[in-house]
Amino acid sequence: MGELRVAIVGFGKIARDQHVPAIAATPGITLAAVASRNASLPGLPHFATIEQLLHDGPDIDAVALCTPPQVRRQQAVAALKAGKHVMLEKPPGAGVTELDPLIALAAEQRRTLFATWHSRYAPAVEPARAWLAERRITKVQINWKEDVRVWHPGQTWIWEPGGLGVFDPGINALSILTRILPRQVFVTAAELSFPSNRAAPIAADLTLTDTSGLTIAAAFDFRQTGPQSWDIIVDTEEEQLVLSRGGARLVAGETLVEAPDEEYPGLYRRFVELAASGASDVDLLPLRLVADSFLLGSRRIVEPFED
Repeated sequence: MGELRVAIVGFGKIARDQHVPAIAATPGITLAAVASRNASLPGLPHFATIEQLLHDGPDIDAVALCTPPQVRRQQAVAALKAGKHVMLEKPPGAGVTELDPLIALAAEQRRTLFATWHSRYAPAVEPARAWLAERRITKVQINWKEDVRVWHPGQTWIWEPGGLGVFDPGINALSILTRILPRQVFVTAAELSFPSNRAAPIAADLTLTDTSGLTIAAAFDFRQTGPQSWDIIVDTEEEQLVLSRGGARLVAGETLVEAPDEEYPGLYRRFVELAASGASDVDLLPLRLVADSFLLGSRRIVEPFED
């Protein structure tokens, strides 16, 4: 198999900041085209829609869907039916059940469907998983708080139904949590804070547990200014583990890991590996936890949010 020729569909901030440099840094894959209504990349073929890309574009093997989750299912269907491998930015969809037909279609087409959780590829995540596997965990606290105006400027889709609001970053914490803990976790209660003028929450407080009854609490907030918080604190019978900077730093008595961000190159290495055999990798547990948070959550109306 030669180089995997990929087109990015949806060319916003995450595509520019993360996908383009990650593709350039990953052996075995090359960026061949862009499909976006509002943006292009000099020197590359550009199309307004994925339909135009698939009909009139250059030969490609795969697409990376970086569009808002509300429109991603239809785009994935079109790409899979055209025989392309598909990478889904997180969250993989606007709902949970819409993913099952995509998984089935990918298998039928013998093409890769890759639901990405980029935070799982942060450098301290696997070391944290290994460290915790040898210890008895007593409590977990997640603090995932950031300034939405800094990280999602002008992204109105995030406040619409299916856009997830504060769960767009919060799901990153849940993707790490479900990777590092030895037992499956589930939500037992939630309080969701909705701005009076928005259809998605700006903050959320979750209570979770696992099959052993572990106490897990998560606080997500889009209103954090100043220093940003992307921390998971795990108490064990021996000592405390602190996973910070979104999974880039690990401290347990001493600093065990402190490394630069290499999440997206890790995703693309995995995509190249999957596409070589047509295998899929679709873990829906983080999205299920978000869905359960909406299902079980009480709703609190807070002050309006203006971007």
